[in-house]
Amino acid sequence: MSKLPFALLLIVLSAPSLGANEYYCCTDPANSRRVCGDTLPAQCRGRAYRVFDRAGNPIREVAAAMTPEEKAAAAVAAKRQQQLEEQRLERRRMDAALLSTYATPEDIDMAQNKAEGDVNLTIRDATEKITELQKRLNRLNAEAEFYKRTPMPQVLASDLHTVNHEIRLQQELIEVKRKELAKIRSKYDSDRQRYYELTGRRSLSRPVSPSTAR
Repeated sequence: MSKLPFALLLIVLSAPSLGANEYYCCTDPANSRRVCGDTLPAQCRGRAYRVFDRAGNPIREVAAAMTPEEKAAAAVAAKRQQQLEEQRLERRRMDAALLSTYATPEDIDMAQNKAEGDVNLTIRDATEKITELQKRLNRLNAEAEFYKRTPMPQVLASDLHTVNHEIRLQQELIEVKRKELAKIRSKYDSDRQRYYELTGRRSLSRPVSPSTAR
């Protein structure tokens, strides 16, 4: 009902406090009848109620006070909404950065090829170094054969330890760079897909990556 019933309006307007500009109405939970007053009736406290002007026009509605459980649920919902909004703004920022970085799909291909090329160069250099170290290790092992029954010179033992250690370091470097290579491919695949979604433009050819050193 948008207006107070005429009889109820007469009662409210004839109340002693004729200077009141607002009236409050709610449903009494005890008997389901409407209760109104120029101040908030006791039956309305903590419950939903409506506010009317002196002409009986509704001004606003006030929701019932929330229970502790409802407050907790509302706080969770508000936090989730804030997180979603932050994610949306971050997505917009990332999209803007993507479009400002790449003018064409081919720009993405070129950037990926360069990034992969730098990593592959490091892998190739490490592989070549391992080959040289392995040759040196073979020579040291051959020399160590002469000392099976006699104590090995300290210098030879130290050289064997150093070369083996260096080989392990280069192998670990290669493993790190191969993981980095996988991340690069994943990043540019993601950038490329999002660029297609935002612009509808696709590359004329697939990116040609430098061969990975083995």
